[in-house]
Amino acid sequence: MAKGLTPSGRPQRIDRGIMQTVFIPKGQWMAGGTVSYSEHEENNLNFLVIKDVEGLGYTFNVSPYVGYFFRDNMAAGIRAGYNRTYLDLGNFNLNLGEDFNINLKDLYYLEHEYEVSGFLRTYMPIGRSKIFGLFNEVRLTYAYATGKNSTGSGTEYDGTFERTHSFQIGIAPGMSAFITDWSAVEVSVGVMGYSFKWQKQTTNQIETGSRRTSSGNFKINLFSINIGMTFYL
Repeated sequence: MAKGLTPSGRPQRIDRGIMQTVFIPKGQWMAGGTVSYSEHEENNLNFLVIKDVEGLGYTFNVSPYVGYFFRDNMAAGIRAGYNRTYLDLGNFNLNLGEDFNINLKDLYYLEHEYEVSGFLRTYMPIGRSKIFGLFNEVRLTYAYATGKNSTGSGTEYDGTFERTHSFQIGIAPGMSAFITDWSAVEVSVGVMGYSFKWQKQTTNQIETGSRRTSSGNFKINLFSINIGMTFYL
């Protein structure tokens, strides 16, 4: 008899000794959220071919969510989100040689994005621990954003308004650590998956333009780590 086969010739199931431990029991509710904020300011910055950068900007994100455990270690729920991005770039010089120089002044950009997503989250304890566990969240997200970007000032002002619809299917793995019997701190990486985006622009209330993009990203970005708090009721 071949190795790994039953007497009937069928493949033999291997017992790997993995224990099915309950980390979050069926019937519990979960509620929580993540908040992030980053800010930058440049004053006469010079870096390699980038010269005389003057700028100020920030990014703010808040994302509350709620879910219900319909099975042990498995929950379904809904998540909402708001993102605000702001950039005011007073000066930017790109020097690539005597015959190629780019100078930009008075650039302004502001975007508001609102999103809603449904998710399915599964948990797995680390060993037999009741405190530390891993989770993976599958998300289906729709987002709507409005933005404004402009160049110049005074009579040379040029403004463009933009509306964006986007759709995303992705996963977000992470780790959970309980600090009390009913609350836990969570750390997760940015969403990986497929995204589709449709944009429509109007410049000076006259000219219009559009763009459609799609992309797939399955790389873990260590600079997009989110820290949040979850309560279990």
